[in-house]
Amino acid sequence: MRSARLGGWTAITLAALALAGCARQTELKPAPGNDLPPRAYGDAVQPDADALLERPVQAAPERNVELRTRSEPREEDPFDLPPEG
Repeated sequence: MRSARLGGWTAITLAALALAGCARQTELKPAPGNDLPPRAYGDAVQPDADALLERPVQAAPERNVELRTRSEPREEDPFDLPPEG
């Protein structure tokens, strides 16, 4: 009975250590034998790994409209027309 409990704690400890190792952060480099993607046509310099991971503004635009915090009646929409026919 005790050995089964000890084996369970050992498995939990090993799983926790393995999970903790997943959060390690290191500098990004291509795998051995591989190169970064070729530079885009017209670019003067080859971007490094960190530059390739930066999201352009168009991929994650900033919100420029405040969210409504409470329910409000809708304003009249002049383009909300019924279908023809």
